[in-house]
Amino acid sequence: MNETWESIYSTPLPHRAELAKALLTEHDIPAVVVNRQSSSYPSIGWGKSEVHVPLQHATLAKVIIENEATFS
Repeated sequence: MNETWESIYSTPLPHRAELAKALLTEHDIPAVVVNRQSSSYPSIGWGKSEVHVPLQHATLAKVIIENEATFS
């Protein structure tokens, strides 16, 4: 069975994407981090890391990230 996944959070800082994934996992929402950063120039930091969740969880996941995530 194929699930449709949606990107719900994007950041140039990979550790923030991992924190967002962990937060969603605490709420029993499956999440994965997709690294879209260039492997040719990692020190420049081109690209972003994205958090993807199954489409049926996307709305709730966005609300959780907006209301509970504190990336500082």
